[in-house]
Amino acid sequence: MIEQFSLGLFSLAAVFFANCRTDHWRRWACICGICAQPFWFYATWHAQQWGIFGLSFVYAALWLRGFRIYWMPAA
Repeated sequence: MIEQFSLGLFSLAAVFFANCRTDHWRRWACICGICAQPFWFYATWHAQQWGIFGLSFVYAALWLRGFRIYWMPAA
């Protein structure tokens, strides 16, 4: 139950922030998305939904890309 609540909360927050007009708020989308990923991994593993489980790794990589863009200093 807690994993479904957390999955929904962080995933919806990620979509909300991704659609904000300013970078100040949009940069939080990747943080919320990264926070949602462990719950996606658990839920899809537990339900044996292997396609979505595999896709969760792609989403995790993309959220990490957003983290690198918005939060890591440019080299």
